[in-house]
Amino acid sequence: MTAIKAITSAWEAVGGDPALVPRVSVVPRRGALDARLPVRELARASVGACALAAAELGARRAGLAEVPEVLVDDATVATAFHSERLIQVDGRTPEAFAPLSRFWRTADGWVRTHANYPHHRARLLSALSMPEDATADDVAGLLARCSALAVEEAVYAAGGLAVALRTPGEWAAHEQSAAVVQQPLVERARLDSAPVRALAPVGRAPLLPAAGLRVLDLTRVLAGPVATRTLALLGADVLRLDAPHLPELPDLHADTGAGKRSATVDLDSDRAVFEELLAEADVVVTGYRPDALDRFGLSPRALAGRRPGLVVAQVSAWGTHGPWGGRRGFDSLVQVATGVAVAEGTGGRPGALPAQALDHGTGYLLAAAVLRSLTEQSYDGGSRLVRLALARTGAWLTRGVGHGPAGGTLYDPTDVRLLERDSPLGRLRYAPPAVSFADGPADWAHPPVPWGSDAPRWV
Repeated sequence: MTAIKAITSAWEAVGGDPALVPRVSVVPRRGALDARLPVRELARASVGACALAAAELGARRAGLAEVPEVLVDDATVATAFHSERLIQVDGRTPEAFAPLSRFWRTADGWVRTHANYPHHRARLLSALSMPEDATADDVAGLLARCSALAVEEAVYAAGGLAVALRTPGEWAAHEQSAAVVQQPLVERARLDSAPVRALAPVGRAPLLPAAGLRVLDLTRVLAGPVATRTLALLGADVLRLDAPHLPELPDLHADTGAGKRSATVDLDSDRAVFEELLAEADVVVTGYRPDALDRFGLSPRALAGRRPGLVVAQVSAWGTHGPWGGRRGFDSLVQVATGVAVAEGTGGRPGALPAQALDHGTGYLLAAAVLRSLTEQSYDGGSRLVRLALARTGAWLTRGVGHGPAGGTLYDPTDVRLLERDSPLGRLRYAPPAVSFADGPADWAHPPVPWGSDAPRWV
């Protein structure tokens, strides 16, 4: 699949008009996001679709005769797909994974665990009947005597995260794989007959397609925050809400909090606060397990029923259908289950993609779907639902995107200049935005703020 064909595939998945794709230009870079699987093509396509959706909405709001030209540079895209690894606060580089977040050899194969958050680490050790001070060597010794599938099920039952390594064939035969591939890459639905959205005009210095729009961000690592960070770049007032007892990891907050505000709300005791925010929101983005927020009345139809004209965007690891529809998951675990880790492995050992590409790719597609929904509402009305899953993006990577031509100049990471600025968190060094179109923003309006430091109200 050529570069433009991959972008066309992503653009059509979010409901875009193929006639606009020629507005996109690609700067190919050999070696960018190099992998056996077409990671570069997935990244290029997801960012290209997002930038085109932004340019389309911007043209409509600014009254432009044509959609601004979009530029997708593989070097900038590759840098953005490594943003959580490149972020520096006062010169300190983050640790990507905690000691208990890794591959482990088992008696019959491999299993990967995710324990970056303290509560996930505690649940993992509890499932393994190990003390809180257990070391990686302790865990390795125990798991070497266990079945990978037995570990997967035991840790899941305890509320933790562990996935047994599967080959592409094993995943294809799995019931969850069948449920995932039956869904489109981007699920899109109209929820009601809410009236046409009136969008205020915007200027062109810079062109901010999402200016004035209010986004409630109920997401966590990493796809959802990438999507809402992109909407913040494009001018939206993004208010991230977290439970007071579940702080975000500081480095991830520094990376994905750009342009946002951050507040805490306890949905059990502060429902009135949330309802006040919802009453003036334009978009709600959620990144929790399917149905996890339903008990709070936050299902898409319930939200749209209380706020007609809303755009509801959801992202999850495994999707809403199938036996794993309610499970927690992260990019690294989805790679392990779906055969990606086997495809990228060497010498009998599992491997990984060169970036958290399922997270980042899904995040840009989610932002693109939100932007396209806003454009559609401006002439056709209706509350909208858009939904993506990391596992479905993984299926697109392994079965749909395809490798493009290996042309262009050789990729050199130093060709992309990282941005720097002071912030309340310290001196930041970070990746520039991947989304680029004529007269669009070159940086976020403000740096990330300390986690939970804002009042839960609209500016």
